[in-house]
Amino acid sequence: MHSKWLHPADQLIAIMRRIYERGLTTTSGGNLSIRDDNGDIWITPSGIDKGSLTRADIMQVKPDGTVIGLHTPSVELPFHAHVYRIRPDLRAVLHAHPPTLVAYSLARMIPDTRLNASAALTCGEIAMAAYEVPGSEKLGDNIALWFEKGYNTVMMENHGCVIGAKDIFEAYKVFETLDSAGRLEMGARKVGTPAPLTPEQIAAAAKAEETAWAPLPEEAPSSEELAYRRDLCAFVKRCYRQGLFTASQGVYAQRLSDGGFLVTPKGMDACDVSEEDIVRVRGNACEVGKTPAREARLIQAVFAVQPETGSIAISMAPAVMAFAAAHEPLDSRTIPESYIQLRRVGRAPFLATCEDPEGLAKRFDEHTPVIIVDNECAIVTGGNLLKAFDRLEVLDYSARSVVATKDIGPLVRISDQEVRDIEVAFNLM
Repeated sequence: MHSKWLHPADQLIAIMRRIYERGLTTTSGGNLSIRDDNGDIWITPSGIDKGSLTRADIMQVKPDGTVIGLHTPSVELPFHAHVYRIRPDLRAVLHAHPPTLVAYSLARMIPDTRLNASAALTCGEIAMAAYEVPGSEKLGDNIALWFEKGYNTVMMENHGCVIGAKDIFEAYKVFETLDSAGRLEMGARKVGTPAPLTPEQIAAAAKAEETAWAPLPEEAPSSEELAYRRDLCAFVKRCYRQGLFTASQGVYAQRLSDGGFLVTPKGMDACDVSEEDIVRVRGNACEVGKTPAREARLIQAVFAVQPETGSIAISMAPAVMAFAAAHEPLDSRTIPESYIQLRRVGRAPFLATCEDPEGLAKRFDEHTPVIIVDNECAIVTGGNLLKAFDRLEVLDYSARSVVATKDIGPLVRISDQEVRDIEVAFNLM
């Protein structure tokens, strides 16, 4: 979504709707603001249903303090204004209290984003502000203290978090990623011992994103390509709705009959991806003016050596990533559907996606359609877009079930004989 073409009120409504629909705030909780070029602060109202905001509900506060609108600005306006005063580079502030981040704030802890390089790079350094009464000047001072030191994300004791960014869409990406990182860490603690990345590994992941592609000669898209662009966007948004992708994490690709493939772009917002955003790649070239996802080289390698693979989905869903972060295997021998869809779930070392894409690609086959890369992602292959999505969804559900079992009792896996019975019944030999 291109924020420069959207009115500030419409931007706030769009993001608040996403926050509410993702279960990351309550009807009365949380507040968002945008500072425009005139210095006006546009902010969500106090005491109005966050699930049904309209343009008329958004409040405008002029630099001289004049309030324009039908309601009262959020009670947290003072700290929003305080952040803008000390950080002129920030144009948006997001504050909310999703259950996961509230849990961390109650424990006076900060989610360990180092369990996943993407999360670490997206969220940056995070501070913790001391508790004060909501809406008070002292709370604003406590938050501003950390923003003044250069932090853009601040957890609040017994409260939630505050994020400042260049625009409200960037703030939301950080917010959603931080919440996902918190759930990832919670899961990793249940399945094993979390293994955070070192600063050197995170730096290596950032450098690995620097892939050069030659310009692909401009050509009219075929009807096949147009159909796949449409369907690819639909599945990406479906992955987002199902919690398999976030605004900053997730990749989907589809093979084309001419030897090329379509892939989601680097920096994609999965909720708003369009047919025009999708990147066509062939050989060492991609569409001019676009940058494919970092994993495009791996995707290309898989398509080259696995002719039965038509689609690939790469996810950082928290439950699955719990196993990646704890370096623990995810055994598919839980329920019949899990084994039928996943068979053996492979493991690969951190950064294998970019340091050895050809070697990693060769490890996929009919018996190993899924590989989890330590602290990085889960790679799922399928014959087409639907099959890849179905397999990814089953992978996520299976991981969530195993993590949940840790709260109940010992996990009892399907026996070897029962596995053989499944293989015979479903012709998986």
